[in-house]
Amino acid sequence: MKTILKNARVINEGRIWVTDLLIEGERIAKIAPEISVINADIVDCEGKYLMPGMIDGQVHFREPGLTHKADMASESRAAVAGGITSFMDMPNTVPAVLIKEHLEEKFRIAARHSLANYSFFMGVSRNNWEEALSIDPATVCGLSDDGLYLDDGEANLSNDPAFLDFFFCTVPYAYCAALRRPCSYRTQYDEMGHSRR
Repeated sequence: MKTILKNARVINEGRIWVTDLLIEGERIAKIAPEISVINADIVDCEGKYLMPGMIDGQVHFREPGLTHKADMASESRAAVAGGITSFMDMPNTVPAVLIKEHLEEKFRIAARHSLANYSFFMGVSRNNWEEALSIDPATVCGLSDDGLYLDDGEANLSNDPAFLDFFFCTVPYAYCAALRRPCSYRTQYDEMGHSRR
């Protein structure tokens, strides 16, 4: 299926300009001032703005376990309505995403109900760090203890510098870890003259 968005006011890269967009399937195939393709659906966008979708890198969609607050369908619908086309959900659900099976369940729920692109943080704690590091980094957006300490104050890893030193020296690749430290923790750590094991 091909669709041409005609005369859209595109906002991108710090400027606004009027142009056409050709969409083939689910991908933008071409952006040009004048596009003509046989058998394409035409959408007249004159006077309308077209912007790139935004990514929300930290959401709490509450599913599974806390769906009386929110769920994947309701929150992804709200995200898309606000221009968010991709989100990264935190691990503090019930049960918390501390094992592969819970992570896989979140992916199954999102595949059925999400209206946006998605990824998930794997929860990491002192008790599951080996399993967390066994997750293929291409399948998750990162590791996080975010919210896991609400049930157990001891789970807040930023309160344990010795564990963080051990953890970041053990990680064989760069994970974006939301551990109440900047993602650049490893770089800062290395710059302080600490050696990696």
